[in-house]
Amino acid sequence: MSERRTVALVTLGCARNEVDSEELAGRLAADGWDLVDDATEADVAVVNTCGFVEAAKKDSVDALLEANDLKAPGSGSRTRAVVAVGCMAERYGKDLAEALPEADGVLGFDDYADISDRLQTILAGGVHAAHTPRDRRKLLPISPAERQGSEVALPGHGDRTGSSAPVAEDLPPGLAPASGPRAPLRRRLNSSPVASIKLASGCDRRCSFCAIPSFRGSFVSRRPSDVLGEARWLAGEGVSEIMLVSENNTSYGKDLGDIRLLETLLPELAAVEGLERIRVSYLQPAELRPGLIDVLTGTEKVAPYFDLSFQHSAPGVLRAMRRFGDTERFLELLAAIRVRAPQAGVRSNFIVGFPAETEADVTELERFLGEARLDAVGVFGYSDEEGTEAAGYPGKNSAEVVAERLARVSRLAEELTAQRAEERIGERARVLIESFEHEGPDDGAGESLTAVGRGVHQAPETDGQIMIKGPDARDLKAGEYVDAEIVATEGVDLIAVLRPAAGRAGAGR
Repeated sequence: MSERRTVALVTLGCARNEVDSEELAGRLAADGWDLVDDATEADVAVVNTCGFVEAAKKDSVDALLEANDLKAPGSGSRTRAVVAVGCMAERYGKDLAEALPEADGVLGFDDYADISDRLQTILAGGVHAAHTPRDRRKLLPISPAERQGSEVALPGHGDRTGSSAPVAEDLPPGLAPASGPRAPLRRRLNSSPVASIKLASGCDRRCSFCAIPSFRGSFVSRRPSDVLGEARWLAGEGVSEIMLVSENNTSYGKDLGDIRLLETLLPELAAVEGLERIRVSYLQPAELRPGLIDVLTGTEKVAPYFDLSFQHSAPGVLRAMRRFGDTERFLELLAAIRVRAPQAGVRSNFIVGFPAETEADVTELERFLGEARLDAVGVFGYSDEEGTEAAGYPGKNSAEVVAERLARVSRLAEELTAQRAEERIGERARVLIESFEHEGPDDGAGESLTAVGRGVHQAPETDGQIMIKGPDARDLKAGEYVDAEIVATEGVDLIAVLRPAAGRAGAGR
């Protein structure tokens, strides 16, 4: 480009969206755009939207409207264009563009490879017509042979083309490809010691309440060499903990002809120099095989952490959801995990108020929660998602019933997770220090300082924290790992003290 342009990326939703934003940032930086954190300093504000549930869609629209306000005369901002990308933009495309004229552009997944050209056109006053959404589940799967020569254009992966990213030798300083020269670029948007890596995109499961497969497409695994290459690059950027994400990590490798590929990949990731912790998220209980449990609980640097998508435990509700299992089988799975790793972390999400759910079903879910000893629980009230099978189910519970069950089960979950936190008093924890808090005036001895971090059983932003208070926090640094002992709790958060022989690693990473 003849003139430097600035762009800010605003990311909503899950860790998969965060990775998408960093890949978009990599493409833009490679094409000469300046990346800025503050949208008021950007020529273009790109909002990476979430389209999962109604609340997330509302947050996405609000973010787009807030960005649009920056274009107003006298706002003091240089922003001239607002562009929507991400799941909501992909899912609604043309309809979103018509309903939200404040967005100067609505770009789908297939626009990502040409993101620089798209933004340049919009910034110059041109129009890029929003796509008409299509059901990506109906696209033909991409065979392993077709992927040998080029990386699939995730997350859309609808078109069987390789990435249009520049080759490695053409990259500006500070940029690197996620792996081979045709893999998507990635540029970090923060200095956190924690980063996510996508194992795959899309989902082959057909849960009746979920619209994700319709706009993310069928499940497509990334090649292990690409994942390893990205992990090495992230380690070189100062990342010490990686979280593997996709719509369903337990399916990794099945489309490559090896459903056990994750079991072989994890030890290779653990051997990457600079990485201290590897965490796997998004596991399907029905697909969690013994061999994978063994690797997750028995591999050094791999966190014994289980983000299990139970969704419910009453068998009738699960069948209506097109899922598998029941209370007893789920409890047996948790017992099998804890035999191998008694301190393993377990979190899950649940939907209450599903069509035809009865009081007896809710009681069964409460029984499961009471016996499961989960570290973190998310509870959501059912609402119809357009395009899903469940939206057409009879026997809908009223909004009042859904709200009552949501409040009731949420209260129980809060009580039970606080009890589970208390069970951890006396445990040793390897804590990654991430931030610091000051309470009241500093007395000079560091008594008001609290170091905030996470243990092996806690994922970022979702599972509570470990706090090290007072003099113990004085000499700690963000990014280092310390050994501590849990001595108290504050709800789901844990209070810890350093041990005299505590090991410390990665200071300043």
